[in-house]
Amino acid sequence: MNEEQITKRNLIMFPLGTVGRDMMYNLVTSYLLTFVLFTHKLTAAQLSAITAIMVAARIFDALNDPVMGNIIERTRTRWGKFKPWLVVGILTTSVVIYLAFNVRLQGWAFVWFFGIIYFLYSITYTMHDIAYWGMVPSLSSDADTRNRYTSRATLFAGIGGMLAAAFIPMLTAGDAAIGGNAVTAYGRVALLIAILGPLFLAFTVFGVIEQRNYDNEPAPPVSFKKIIGTITGNDQLLWIALIFLLQQIGNGIVLSGIGQTYIYVEFGYNGIFFTAFQMLGMAVTALLMIFYPVISRHLPRKKLMSILMLISGIGYVVMLLPGLAMHGGNLKFILLTLGYMLANFGQYGFYLIMMISIMNTVEYNEYRHGTRDEGIISSLRPFLTKLASALTVAIANITYIVFNIIHYTNGIADLEQAANAGQITAEQKGAEITQLLTGVQHGQSLGLLLVMTVVPCLLMFASYLLYRKRYILDEEEYARICREIKARG
Repeated sequence: MNEEQITKRNLIMFPLGTVGRDMMYNLVTSYLLTFVLFTHKLTAAQLSAITAIMVAARIFDALNDPVMGNIIERTRTRWGKFKPWLVVGILTTSVVIYLAFNVRLQGWAFVWFFGIIYFLYSITYTMHDIAYWGMVPSLSSDADTRNRYTSRATLFAGIGGMLAAAFIPMLTAGDAAIGGNAVTAYGRVALLIAILGPLFLAFTVFGVIEQRNYDNEPAPPVSFKKIIGTITGNDQLLWIALIFLLQQIGNGIVLSGIGQTYIYVEFGYNGIFFTAFQMLGMAVTALLMIFYPVISRHLPRKKLMSILMLISGIGYVVMLLPGLAMHGGNLKFILLTLGYMLANFGQYGFYLIMMISIMNTVEYNEYRHGTRDEGIISSLRPFLTKLASALTVAIANITYIVFNIIHYTNGIADLEQAANAGQITAEQKGAEITQLLTGVQHGQSLGLLLVMTVVPCLLMFASYLLYRKRYILDEEEYARICREIKARG
């Protein structure tokens, strides 16, 4: 195959591989806490312990992700340095996800189990996530082609997330819940996704052709000094890491469980409402996923960010204002969803820009220090994403405790467990949950709404300001660096 044929093939096989991976990620990131809250009766102490576990696991990733990146850098096999870790990582993640949603424990026994399984998930998902995104620089060094790989991979990642968002709420809450209760439903959904993850990643493993220039380079030793030196020695990587972390925390708050809980409180315990809300919010980002390469050729990233910031700001206002004056109703749901579509459009545009900005620090690292270190640099993106997801969970859990939302989630968990045990029918469960939710006060639901609108908007604005002031690798500077590297031979 010539280079053009390889690129065409890779542009199909590489993105397809992430569909199942992102279904896994969506299941854990957006629904694990919801599963825990609505199927397990927890005290404030137990919920706090689970929060601490999730945050601690992500701090553990601070070491685990760069180490994994370094291990990938020194891997030399007949299948390359990325693909072996794709296979090992995806298979072990499937086992962990199945166990997480199918072990029937309660109380502190569940908390201990959750701690073990969540740390295992951190390890196993990291293996294939860093390997997957670390492949991008090895597929092409051309800026436009790399944009195409990144945008298309994020498009298919969005498809995976959208499929999960479409079916998980509907199949786990309300009349269409599998088995008539959330306990059975989440177990079956987790099994299906644990199977789909490896099946989709097989497209990447067996179909992608890399530029394996690294085969002729000696394998670098696994060294904390190397990891720390690469990260701290790259000032642009440090700035974009902080900027990306702030943006990801804000972007993840709605889907941390707060958005789903707010919709259940305001519009009823039925997965169809959250499915519609999330699907429409994600669907609008498809425009960016598809057209970003074209947009990036005509609009500089910093100018595009100004436009996206304005769109998101309008979206958050549209979400917030009806919540201050209205309670329930179709009009409020329509306005809430419309606002989320605008807010998420801007947030996703930021995400695409951040992804490319992180990747571009590979060439900056080569320009400054003579080494690319793709594995180590690429390991920061998943680490920051997972750290942000843990912090959003912490924000969600603190919100639940402060506004006493756990009183209602514990009541729902009791009813879900009773339905799973056959003590009540699905219809009885639904009627009792509806009655339970009528006790939620306006101040409690308003607290949820403020956290899912004001906080994300402020964090997004902070990331916007920092990017404009501190990130110097704009299109012109990146092109200059690439020319300099090429001239060095």
